[in-house]
Amino acid sequence: MINRCLMLLWSALLVVLPAYSAQHVAVHPRPSIDAADQSTIREIVDMERQAREASLHRDPDFSARTLAEDYVAITPLGTITTKQDTVSARKSGQLRYDSINVSDMVVRLYGDTAVVTARADVKGHQLGEDFSGPYRYTRVWVRRNGHWQAVSYQATVTQ
Repeated sequence: MINRCLMLLWSALLVVLPAYSAQHVAVHPRPSIDAADQSTIREIVDMERQAREASLHRDPDFSARTLAEDYVAITPLGTITTKQDTVSARKSGQLRYDSINVSDMVVRLYGDTAVVTARADVKGHQLGEDFSGPYRYTRVWVRRNGHWQAVSYQATVTQ
């Protein structure tokens, strides 16, 4: 089966742009994307919007619901973080985001897997330490039993 590398479409942008307000979503249309794939892309962009909102509001329920049991995140310092670590950090309030501005988002679909890459300009603190700055991130979503779950996340500090 040929992997189909899909980018966000103008139609997806029109649906999700109000959710991102002033944020920029990169759009690179491809000619042969069917309606089902467009719908899936919109679902993933909405999951990304929800993940951003959950981070800003320190919502542990979103993480508990959408992170796979085998979820692994790699922080910009190379630390491995699990689902339980993420849920605990949200519950304790040790990780605080003041703002997250996402741009240059690209969604690629491979069957029941979606790979998201984006830029995020972040303002926040963890255990009193400022971690504000520009980042690039990759998040991998997998559809299991009809629901999207994040299985992997990696963030890198950029300039």
